[in-house]
Amino acid sequence: MTEMILRDGWDLESSEMLLRREMQRVGGMVLEELLNSDKGYRGVRTPCEKGHQAEFVEYRSKEIVTVLSPVTLDRAYYYCKQCGGGVVPRDQELDVQDTGFSPGVRRMIGHVGGNEAFEAGRRDLEILAGVSVSAKAVERVSEGIGRQLEVANRVERECFVSGKIVSLQSAEKLYVCLDGTGVPVVPKETEGRQGKEKGSVARTREGKLGCVFTQTRLDEKGHPVRDEHSTTYVGAIETAEQFGWRLYGEALRRGLNRASKVIILGDGASWIWNLAEQHFPGAIQIVDLYHARQHVASLGNLLYGFATKKAKQWIAQRRRQLDAGNIEKMIASMRRLRPQRVDIIEEVEKTIGYFRSNIRRMHYRQFKKEGYFIGSGVVEAGCKTILGQRLKQSGMHWTVAGANSIIALRCCQQSGRWEEFWEINSAS
Repeated sequence: MTEMILRDGWDLESSEMLLRREMQRVGGMVLEELLNSDKGYRGVRTPCEKGHQAEFVEYRSKEIVTVLSPVTLDRAYYYCKQCGGGVVPRDQELDVQDTGFSPGVRRMIGHVGGNEAFEAGRRDLEILAGVSVSAKAVERVSEGIGRQLEVANRVERECFVSGKIVSLQSAEKLYVCLDGTGVPVVPKETEGRQGKEKGSVARTREGKLGCVFTQTRLDEKGHPVRDEHSTTYVGAIETAEQFGWRLYGEALRRGLNRASKVIILGDGASWIWNLAEQHFPGAIQIVDLYHARQHVASLGNLLYGFATKKAKQWIAQRRRQLDAGNIEKMIASMRRLRPQRVDIIEEVEKTIGYFRSNIRRMHYRQFKKEGYFIGSGVVEAGCKTILGQRLKQSGMHWTVAGANSIIALRCCQQSGRWEEFWEINSAS
């Protein structure tokens, strides 16, 4: 080895890579020998998953990609006549049943697959870990892990909702924030769905995202501070009703029933407040201030021309009323408008309706005094990082099932539960 390194002159980088490859190769040989010391022979007969007796047939080989190198396993193969299928005890014990990748490699694949495009993940695995797999393998394994997470999440959620498990977590202020963003999907996923423009065909499906976090203190200026590492996420492309139970289950896990105060944060979408009324009755509801300000700005620019002096003055006056929580006065100011164009008249009525329906959610001065967050920036940022950065890259089009698998994967990672999942998975 030393001669190989020094033969053509010493170069640190090439020497590092050569040594790593050789160490992985040697490590793979040791691992292969260790694994094959037990070939999984469990007698002439062994039970299958359904409890029947499968009979030993022969030893069969299988190649497994490990974090060291590919290894060949020799395993006892049994056949169950009643089920009509094979049984390989050693594959079950090593967690390599129906896969050619070791748990360690699958964990690596899940990490990169949840964070970047599958081809980019393939390259990173090869460059950083010396593990060679195809982009398709990254896709299949990542989505498979996402499906596992979805099953685990559903079981956990049902336990909390049914009361079989009760969270011991508690918080002074528990926030539940929710939002949605379009995810590009393949054409079959939008059949019969109306696009944003009249007569157009939808090209996206709404991915809904929710986050739960806690707050216990204010900073020196009196602004609320989110508790460190307290934010967890759930999300999926699904109906509002389904998503409501998903978010409710997560809130229960995070100590909803033991929280002193529960605050719901969102934009003005009706589905958000319908879910808040259904699952979080009695919670304090707050419309994101910055979203409300956008409504004021849009109307002002439509009335007086974009960014004109008169528009800026009108917007500034309405914003002062909005920030003070004087929604009634702001609505009265809008009612005094006398636009001539039909489209502007309609927009004024629409904006008035938006603020009138959300008056009780816009007591911003009082909310600030109480030390509450009044912006939903946490979940909006989550929509960009969890959904947007991964699912909305150029040229991407997803099936709903594929997108939901990756969303589950990313939510797990961004919620700090990745290690927990693998610990439970390896123990089961």
